[in-house]
Amino acid sequence: MSKHIDVLLLLALPASGKSEARRYLANLSPEQCHDQFGLGHTVQLDDFPYVHIMRRVSDELTARGHEGMFFISPSLPFRDPVDWLTLIELINEDYEDLVNQNRPAPESAALWIFDRIDAARVRAGGQAMINVLPEALRKEIAGPIEAEARTLLNDKVAEVPDSMEGKTVVIEFARGCADGQTMPVPHPFGYQGSLTQLSSTILAKSSILYIWVEPEESRRKNAARTDPNDPGSILHHGVPLAVMYGDYGVCDMAHLLEKSGKADSVKIERDGNSYFIPLGRFDNRVDKTSFIREEPADWSEADVNALQAGMREAFDQLEHGNEGR
Repeated sequence: MSKHIDVLLLLALPASGKSEARRYLANLSPEQCHDQFGLGHTVQLDDFPYVHIMRRVSDELTARGHEGMFFISPSLPFRDPVDWLTLIELINEDYEDLVNQNRPAPESAALWIFDRIDAARVRAGGQAMINVLPEALRKEIAGPIEAEARTLLNDKVAEVPDSMEGKTVVIEFARGCADGQTMPVPHPFGYQGSLTQLSSTILAKSSILYIWVEPEESRRKNAARTDPNDPGSILHHGVPLAVMYGDYGVCDMAHLLEKSGKADSVKIERDGNSYFIPLGRFDNRVDKTSFIREEPADWSEADVNALQAGMREAFDQLEHGNEGR
């Protein structure tokens, strides 16, 4: 590729290897990223930290005898599937902050993220929820969440570059639908719903790296990576089994590829426009990524070579999908 990819959507079922692939790319030099994969220096966005904060809000409310706001319990899916789109609206906002070099500096990180979640929920077609709580209760639950919210804020600000020149924004999220669901999946589930919610600015610049595993393998790897002592970790968090079956039992990416009408691309309609997003599929059905959770000094040459070969094949597909774009 003579020009680097502007936005890389890193998509797959949970525990498929997305975060590991992202960590691998982040460990490459800018020259390696460009020469091997057509990527600029990577800037990272991920919706999981927002899911974690939403679970923390629900947990703090239930601990005080109130109803869980976003989740009925820590082991169950979202109460309202509109929050899959809430997460995308937060990603849209994060992307705009990157482009505009916006570095928020609120006094309270927890209250800041509460306001952002409510505003994103309204943009997604839902209603504000946290700000309708009594003010005293809202501030009370903000206290124990402040440290984690501050980490989210600091990580977000750290990703904002002085210039987007030569950068590739890597956006990671997982989507799916209930086990046994036939295609097409109902809105707003699956990649169909979430990709359609991405801003037109992102869609116009995006390519997709899709990491392919079967749902059974996703569940196995999810159990293997889970560290109950580190629930907010991108690399080591676990998705509850009921969520794995209820939200990630099937994936609609193959369906989107099949119906797009253009090879190695996914077609997304937004605001009256059609976007054909090039897609490369990295076959991780035989695990090539789990070793990335270890320290780079412990990565074996054979493991790195296998991962690199699989990635190269996927990026070759991306290059084909980008032809004539």
